[in-house]
Amino acid sequence: MIQRRFLAVLAAAACLCASAQAQTSWPDKPVRLLLSQPPGSGPDNIARLLGERLSKAWGQPVIVENKPGGQNVIGAQAAARSVPDGSTFYFATTAALVANAYLFKDLPYNPRKDFAPVGFVGKSPFAIVVDARSPIRTVADLVARARAEPGRVSIGTEGPRTFGGITARTFNARAAVQTNLVSYPSVGVALQDLIGGHVDAAVADVASSAQLVRQGRLRYVAVTSGKRVPGWEQVPPLADTLPGFDMEGWLAVVAPAGTPAAAIERFSRDLDAALKDKELAERIHAIGPRTEGAGTPAQFGAFLQQEHERWAQLSREIGLLPE
Repeated sequence: MIQRRFLAVLAAAACLCASAQAQTSWPDKPVRLLLSQPPGSGPDNIARLLGERLSKAWGQPVIVENKPGGQNVIGAQAAARSVPDGSTFYFATTAALVANAYLFKDLPYNPRKDFAPVGFVGKSPFAIVVDARSPIRTVADLVARARAEPGRVSIGTEGPRTFGGITARTFNARAAVQTNLVSYPSVGVALQDLIGGHVDAAVADVASSAQLVRQGRLRYVAVTSGKRVPGWEQVPPLADTLPGFDMEGWLAVVAPAGTPAAAIERFSRDLDAALKDKELAERIHAIGPRTEGAGTPAQFGAFLQQEHERWAQLSREIGLLPE
């Protein structure tokens, strides 16, 4: 009996030593941070800021690898199929981790099973934006015009099954209007067409549109989040006109399922510290998203569960069927 207890103590001590060693030795090689957006995009710029900061903390290069296209499917699939050895992580969006589950019948990855939560990065607000010369100045103006001319008021998005497209569709449903939703290959193209007068409005993330608004070429009518956005407090939320409206994108980091817990915990802890650094948080906010830290993997996992429940309800509300 004494011998068995002694062996059990030795085994437990060995596990603790192994865990401590993993905590201190990870990462022992470069870390890849995959993302589904192209170079120069808002998420890409944020990923590179974080990669630079984490590289200094870890003493290892953080390589940002862009795999855009397919409504986040290409990047998410590549991340899901990566070897779960702690060398690859995925800088993900709402679409990749939640929305795609309700948009596609046959995803080549499982958003709920193929990833382990690491930490939250920040909320990425969206807005309804118009040309600076547009007579549409408020949500009430947009709704009144859409009701007066059903099907003639046009709203540009990145596509009907993107976050912006679903937001525009939700706006139509809750405002009881019929706007013409025009699809574009990217938000940048949509905004240029908006400036050119080819559409009446657009749904775009603040990170992609803020510079054009600051330049006086575009104007925000409303943000799609439930509350006012820090830095854009003068822009009312859609919820002021459509109570309960709250569509806000977010960014987060996940790992391929099976990634060692020590690597996930270290990444999460260091990500949280980086995001709580005032200087870095301000640089991220200047791009668009706002952050309050990464939280813990468990907290982000609970958030993901809530998001799935919300999107399931939203899908029923607007009749969204996977294709």
